[in-house]
Amino acid sequence: MNTETLIIYRNFRYQQLFDRMTGLLTEPKEQSQEDSCICANQLIELAAEYGFEGNLWHCFLALCLANHENAYSISCEIRGDQGGTLSHLALQDFGVLKTLFHQDITKLDDLIPGCSIWKELASYEPVDRGSRIFNARVRDRIIQLSVTLNRAETEVEFRNAAAQFYLEFGVGKFGLNKAFRIKEQGHEAKIEPIVNVEHVYLDDIIGYEAQKKKLIDNTESFIQGKPANNVLLFGDAGTGKSSCMKGILNAFYGQGLRIIEVYKHQFRALSSVLEQVQNRNYRFIIYMDDLSFEESELEYKYLKAIIEGGFGRKPDNVLIYATSNRRHLIREKFSDKRELDDELHVNDTVQEKLSLVARFGVTIYFGSPDKRQFQNIVKALAERHGIDIPEEKLLFEANKWEMNHGGLSGRTAAQFITYLLGSPEKGRD
Repeated sequence: MNTETLIIYRNFRYQQLFDRMTGLLTEPKEQSQEDSCICANQLIELAAEYGFEGNLWHCFLALCLANHENAYSISCEIRGDQGGTLSHLALQDFGVLKTLFHQDITKLDDLIPGCSIWKELASYEPVDRGSRIFNARVRDRIIQLSVTLNRAETEVEFRNAAAQFYLEFGVGKFGLNKAFRIKEQGHEAKIEPIVNVEHVYLDDIIGYEAQKKKLIDNTESFIQGKPANNVLLFGDAGTGKSSCMKGILNAFYGQGLRIIEVYKHQFRALSSVLEQVQNRNYRFIIYMDDLSFEESELEYKYLKAIIEGGFGRKPDNVLIYATSNRRHLIREKFSDKRELDDELHVNDTVQEKLSLVARFGVTIYFGSPDKRQFQNIVKALAERHGIDIPEEKLLFEANKWEMNHGGLSGRTAAQFITYLLGSPEKGRD
């Protein structure tokens, strides 16, 4: 079997391990004990990183297929297998890969007499089934894909199983991850996954029901391919704006939503980001946290052009969501509104600064809670975390805490509960 005949499935992320394992399985007499141990070590490390179990060779091959962005896998992500030349060429590759799946890794124990390393890796039982890279749903699906591909009796069944995975979950980093950040490389932007996204859900955010509904309604329209607006979440610090964004991601990830976090110093790279995502079968939110500009910062001009006003059309699968403590985003001074400086057209200066926020079709205000709302948040969080303190004492302590730690806000309430959880003696007073 010659893996060099692969046409579409070349240059895997773990190509070196793929080649070394292929050599071990197809030409074991020419391989050394060291090669066997190196491969075993790398498979174990990948299992710990991705949370794999069962036959680690099968899991590894399934990961290679799930993570390989090519002309065939990306086309399947959008429409499934549509036949034609791509499908025929992929079928040839899948014939080679199917043969690899059916290789018995336990025979590699013959390279090290008296050892049963590969027998163990053929039925691997992890200590921790968690993944540092994927959420549990994706990890479980890759493991299931490895089982399905191994059971495939023909190349066509093998191809159909892979194509169905691509259609259901997507392929590569966008298919297997929720959130991303960008790394600038000259004038280009490399989109990198953010692993271990915080598990915050909208129900975790107490209160702000009208604000959450407005955000959900707009995002649902976007996910369903209906007209939707860019969104600005603004208001007081610590009121749950960023948490709402995490909740939106976790709520709609399964329906194809992905979030790319961008900082204002990276706005020049936004055009490159849009080019990379415009033809993918996902809905992308470009997310800007704590967005604001000082008078001397001109990056907002790039953002204005991207949102609305440039010659390039923003892709239909992209929206921009931002959070800010400022309603108008750009710092304003009284001198902007007085004819006391050298500028002849003062109103033009003011309109220039207001025009950015006008490009967000939906604005959602998050105000600080009043005393009663703050106490309701404290009580709800205490109940959720099983803190057993009489209500009168709980609220008395909470009021003392907020006066010394940032005032009335959901963040202050959460920090107070964290303080109690870290001080068990508080519950015994």
